[in-house]
Amino acid sequence: MNLWVLVTLGAALVQTLRFMLQKQLKGVGLSTGGATFSRFLFGAPLAALAAAVTLSVLGEAPPLPGARFWAFALVGGAAQVAATFLTVALFSLRNFAVGVAFTKTETVQVAAFSALVLGEAVSPLGWLAIGVGFVGVLALSHRPGGGGLFSRAVLYGVLAGGLFGISAIGYRGATQELLPLGFFARAIVTLACVTFAQSVGMAAYLRLREPGELRRVALAWRRTVWVGVTGVVGSAGWFTAFALQNAAYVRAFGQVEIVFTLIVSALVFHERLRAREGIGIALVVASLVGVVLGGQA
Repeated sequence: MNLWVLVTLGAALVQTLRFMLQKQLKGVGLSTGGATFSRFLFGAPLAALAAAVTLSVLGEAPPLPGARFWAFALVGGAAQVAATFLTVALFSLRNFAVGVAFTKTETVQVAAFSALVLGEAVSPLGWLAIGVGFVGVLALSHRPGGGGLFSRAVLYGVLAGGLFGISAIGYRGATQELLPLGFFARAIVTLACVTFAQSVGMAAYLRLREPGELRRVALAWRRTVWVGVTGVVGSAGWFTAFALQNAAYVRAFGQVEIVFTLIVSALVFHERLRAREGIGIALVVASLVGVVLGGQA
C-alpha cells in the first residue's frame, strides 16, 4: 500500500477525534470562535517545535519561503479557519455525522467548478457522480419543519466543503514551493508557518469581535489543549500526504473520515441517524468515489 494512503488514513482518523473534542467544547462555555481558536492556539508551538526538531535531525538548512509559498500558505490557512468555523457552527444545527457529511460535497464542488469556470472536461461518469451527490444532499437536507435544501445547515456544510478544498490546494502548492527539501520536512515547515499565521489571525479576530473569549479559551486549557494536540497531529498527516500526492487524490481518499464519523456519532454522542439521512450520507460518499473514477475515465 502506498505511503500517502496510510498517512491519509491516519490523518482522517485523528481529524475525526479532533472534531469530536471540538463539539464537546461547546459544553464548556466557549463560542464557535473560541472552539475554533483552540484548534490553533496550542497547535502552533507544537508545530514550530516539530519543524525545528525535524530540520535538526535531518540536517536540513532552514528554508527561506518565497512570496509564492506565503501566498499558497496564507490563502490555504484562511480558508481552513473559515471552514473549521463553519463546521463547528454546524454541530449546533444538525447531528455530528450529518454535519460533517455536508462538508464532503467538497470533491463534487471542485469537479463542477472546473467544468463551469475553467472549461475542463468532465466525463459522463463524473457528471453522473455529481448528480448522485446532489440527490444525497437533498436527502440530508430534508427535515420536518426545516429549511430544506436552502437551510443554514446545508449552506454552512457546502460552503465549508468548498473552503476545505481551497485549503487543500493551497497547502499542496505551499509544500511544492519548498522543494528540494524532503517530503516530511516540507510538510512540517509548511504546517508550522500556517499554524502560526492562523493563531495570530484568530487571536486578533477574537480580541476585536468577542471580548473575553481569549480568556475563556485559556481558562479551559485542560480541555482545549487536546484539541490543539489532535489538530496539529492530524494536520501533520494531511500536509505530509499533500507533499506526497496530488491534493485531489488525498482529499478523495480522505472521505473515509465519514466512516469514522458515523462510529463516533453512534458510540460517543449516542446519536441515531434517520434512514433518509443514512441513505443521503451513502449517496454523497458514493458520488465522491464516482468523481474520482470519472476523472480517470
